[in-house]
Amino acid sequence: MGVAARLAELGLELPTVAAPLAAYVPALRDGDTVWTSGQLPFVAGALPATGKVGDGAGLIAPDEAAGYARTAALNALAAVAAAVAADGGPTGADALDRVARVVKVVGFVASDPAFTGQPGVVNGASLLLHEVLGDAGVHARSAVGVAVLPMDSPVEVELVVRLRD
Repeated sequence: MGVAARLAELGLELPTVAAPLAAYVPALRDGDTVWTSGQLPFVAGALPATGKVGDGAGLIAPDEAAGYARTAALNALAAVAAAVAADGGPTGADALDRVARVVKVVGFVASDPAFTGQPGVVNGASLLLHEVLGDAGVHARSAVGVAVLPMDSPVEVELVVRLRD
């Protein structure tokens, strides 16, 4: 089953790639490798939530943040697809059929100082990649707690992806 069919089966659509917030590109292809810039969990051009992740009043719950990490990973896949298409490859979700392996995922979680559950939050991204790409979505990963992220986003996800011919 191709990636477009998997996305449809999951009820997902590849979003439009978010415009960069500064002087960078959303993804860069170098040979058979695509490096994405950090992707925020934009939905229709806006962040669904802002603030710190943790347990307690006024904080974003870890399970909610895991959903945002899932969205950020889907946005990162859109950036990968756009990089493949920009080099004359297939477009849209069909471009993701070129993914041989997600090599590395780095997830950043804007964390309350007492919060230590960053791996569980970034699992939202990891599980999405496996659901969409199958075995090619299994990867090495880092989950990092940080004080703040751009636009006060609760999460940010970046990918390194190897392509097949």
